[in-house]
Amino acid sequence: MPVPPSVRERARGFLPAGAEIRYIFPASWNESMFFVFVVTDSAITVLLNRFWSRTRPKRIWHVFPRGVRLGPVDTHLIPTFHLGGHTFEVDDEYVSVVNACDAELLGTASLPPDPLPDL
Repeated sequence: MPVPPSVRERARGFLPAGAEIRYIFPASWNESMFFVFVVTDSAITVLLNRFWSRTRPKRIWHVFPRGVRLGPVDTHLIPTFHLGGHTFEVDDEYVSVVNACDAELLGTASLPPDPLPDL
């Protein structure tokens, strides 16, 4: 399920003027702290939500440069990824979003080889 427009609008209020949201997804840490990851062209902004809320960002928790990779996502039991010394859990439906964030950094190197290069 995509992130609701209301969460996007709340998250936009924490970004610099003119920043365009490229990716946005929720994640959790310690089963009681919920975050919204907002990826723009220049940064990954991690917003801390209000206590026990998944949709109400309260403040900026940390800002990482856009060159930082989020993955790889470990999909063994509960999908997790490591960032800034913490392990975050993400719902299955957002694994592809995390992978897309990383693939954008790698450019054409992340694409599979052309199966029919002579055509």
